[in-house]
Amino acid sequence: MTRPWVRQGKLVVLGIAQEQHADRCRLFAQWRQLDWPILHDPINVMRVGGVPVEVAIDEQGIVRSLRPDPKTIEKEFLDRTFPSDVPEPPGNAEKATPPDMAALRRRAEQNRSCDTWRELGDALALWEGSAGIDEAINAYRQALLVKADDGDAHFRLGVCYRMRCESRQAMPTDFQAAVDHWTQAREIEPNRYIWRRRIEQYGPRLTKPYPFYDWMEVAARDIRERGDRPVELSVLPTGSETAGPARSFDAEQRVEPPDPQGRILRDRSGLVLAEVTVVPPHVSPEGVVRVHVTLRPNDRRKAHWNNEAEPLRLWVDPIPGWKVQPQLLTAPQGNQPQTSEPRHLEFELRAAPDASGTVTLAAYALYHVCEDADGTCSFLQQDISIAVKVAKQ
Repeated sequence: MTRPWVRQGKLVVLGIAQEQHADRCRLFAQWRQLDWPILHDPINVMRVGGVPVEVAIDEQGIVRSLRPDPKTIEKEFLDRTFPSDVPEPPGNAEKATPPDMAALRRRAEQNRSCDTWRELGDALALWEGSAGIDEAINAYRQALLVKADDGDAHFRLGVCYRMRCESRQAMPTDFQAAVDHWTQAREIEPNRYIWRRRIEQYGPRLTKPYPFYDWMEVAARDIRERGDRPVELSVLPTGSETAGPARSFDAEQRVEPPDPQGRILRDRSGLVLAEVTVVPPHVSPEGVVRVHVTLRPNDRRKAHWNNEAEPLRLWVDPIPGWKVQPQLLTAPQGNQPQTSEPRHLEFELRAAPDASGTVTLAAYALYHVCEDADGTCSFLQQDISIAVKVAKQ
């Protein structure tokens, strides 16, 4: 619809994507052949409650309309001449310049207000990325020490924890910390769709409005068929991100455990490190959560997966009254004999009708792992505890 106006010089189109991963924005734009610039707003600086939002901005930089009517936008905006009712902006730079980080740090330390700490966190998250992620996390945490119910700081802090979770600087609790802060942000302002989406993105199928990233395989195929090379993704979507919504919780028939007698030796030396994240962080009786289990070879032990043996498996043993789907999971293997990537498995739990407090369920993983490139390879078991907090209805 906008292309004729763009060709006529009446309109410049610019997009802002409320998306956590910039490369996914680029892949979508490549697939749809979008020919306008798209900015990346992972921390929701725009503070929009929902999308899409069309904003009509005149040549003086003044917002003249939100969600303009496509039938009247040409007459009421494109063909109008607006009065010059604002002073000229200082300078006319074509390229944005980074903020003065040193000045922002001084302001935050001097004022110690929620706003100044949040402003510092925003600058670090947007301009320095992974290099400034630890400092951004600290800035948002300082903002929350001043004002504990600041939803923007909670949401943005969650984004930064998730960014670090997907980097080489990952800490074992980062993913759960992200979910916890997103949940607090949503509880403070429940009508902010962008905030709610983060929980839905990683949460159970019963609460999903639609699949978020099921288009990616189709996009990559279509791009290749055009003779182009798809944008490479730094972080592939997880199962929850591609899963569609479900209307009911259908637990599988109970299957036989892979090590019923517990004879496999335990990984007591920590060759593989396990992380558990529950989304959402608490559930009501008969409610459903999605559990993410990540298993990482220990860099300090120079551990790696042995892909020439059988794949990693995860067994979940629910207590009476709780249901699990699925109960036995298998992780895909690497494409080389030895790899060291994190392996991610997901399943869903439905709480018992009488559940209360914190309930701990047992699980265990079986895997083939080697220590150092020329070291010993072993078949080991690791016991994993799944703690689920049950909130009153």
